[in-house]
Amino acid sequence: MSLGLGWKLHGDGNLAGPDDVVAPDERLGWGKTVGLGAQHVVAMFGATFVFPLIMGLNAQLAIMMSGIATIAFLLIVQGRVPSYLGTSASFVGAVVAIRAQEGATSATVTGAILVAGVVLALVGLLIHFLGSSVLHTVLPPVVTGAVVMLIGFNLAPVVANIYWPQDQWVALLVMVFVIVCAVAFKGFVGRIAIFLALIFGYVLSWLFDKGFGQITSYDAGAGKVTTHFRTNFQGVKDAAWFGFPPHTEIVAGKEVVGWHAPSFSMAAILLVIPAVIALIAENTGHVKAVAEMTKTDLDPVMGRAIAADGVGTVLATAVGGSPTTTYAENIGVMAATRVYSTAAYYVAAAVAILFGLSPKFGALVASTPGGVLGGITVVLYGMIGLLGAKIWKENGVDFANPINLVPVAAGIVIGIGNVTLKFSDSFSLSGIALGTIVAVAAYHLAKAVAPRELRERAEGTMLAVSGHGGTYGDSDGVDDLYQGDDRR
Repeated sequence: MSLGLGWKLHGDGNLAGPDDVVAPDERLGWGKTVGLGAQHVVAMFGATFVFPLIMGLNAQLAIMMSGIATIAFLLIVQGRVPSYLGTSASFVGAVVAIRAQEGATSATVTGAILVAGVVLALVGLLIHFLGSSVLHTVLPPVVTGAVVMLIGFNLAPVVANIYWPQDQWVALLVMVFVIVCAVAFKGFVGRIAIFLALIFGYVLSWLFDKGFGQITSYDAGAGKVTTHFRTNFQGVKDAAWFGFPPHTEIVAGKEVVGWHAPSFSMAAILLVIPAVIALIAENTGHVKAVAEMTKTDLDPVMGRAIAADGVGTVLATAVGGSPTTTYAENIGVMAATRVYSTAAYYVAAAVAILFGLSPKFGALVASTPGGVLGGITVVLYGMIGLLGAKIWKENGVDFANPINLVPVAAGIVIGIGNVTLKFSDSFSLSGIALGTIVAVAAYHLAKAVAPRELRERAEGTMLAVSGHGGTYGDSDGVDDLYQGDDRR
């Protein structure tokens, strides 16, 4: 079985011109390949360590495991789908709900996500053997869009109650920076708006400390309201340059998260399973996008790619890392450079693993001021929600048809409003989990009982998440809503 590691040298190892295309099984000279790999690292970097911070997981470990998961992905798809597996945001809402439960720890979080990874891998195998048409039957675009939307908008209270109040003025300015950077710059700079916003926010917070002194607000490090400086680099100074991520430990009664073994809770698992639908949508979209750019039929490898993402998530969370997903930012880099070589992704994965071996890097990430995260998350969470609407638009979903309108409307309100359905004192469904079940089950119920003419009108199109300006469905939510064709 070919693993896609035998790259042919493209021409003389150089690009012949701006329209020259390097195929996935080709490579440029190793010097240029390393440069392209570094570019892919920058593209995925911001979101890959922001989301572990938001989920309360170790960002240093997440970066390392993203590299390992990427290598596993490339081997499983046999080098046919060039892609990077960064941290997925689809689980953020469920993680917030899990951590609100009494006795829940980071091990509870990663155990639940690991099970979701297994489910995703099994779904990928099913699609591989039954064909991609099974996706449309079970999860038509109207349902997929609804689930992605409720996952994003369910997070609004997290921004309003946790991140934004930590430093509202820094949050506001960082939010404005993200918007301006994402819209004003068409090239690579626009694609890494989140990464640049992190740097901007750090510098701004440091300047505010020098100019205005300490701030009294919720301090995530202390777990309560304190008077403190926005930036604190003591942990960075104390950390070693090289070493493995730390083990999770309890310090002064508070969990300091690092690598750990997962634990399993059925209540937590039920909360994260809906995110699998979002991962199916985004992986489908990314494979279709790569297929269009490379002018290759990748439908036969669709199930393999989805399964590979599931395997990546299992590998990462098995040691306490973050869930993974294919990244649209890196697909955008390929579209800009026309270099689709998987060799560059192996380089990017190796660089990510090296970053994961630096505790000083991990300490720097962990010291990100709360106000900076507030400005970034207010944009990112909204983007995730709007991706659901984009899936509807790209697939021409007809909301004049009550089959599409009524059940989905109920599911979205339940998900966003965090409605709870209590079965007993020890078991209930709420928010994203309940909203997803209602959206999926009620849609199929409505379709089953509706008159024939309404059913025929509700069929819609296959999930169209492809191509230049198409719906990539990326859970990190950044690149997908940028400037359409200009950015692809």
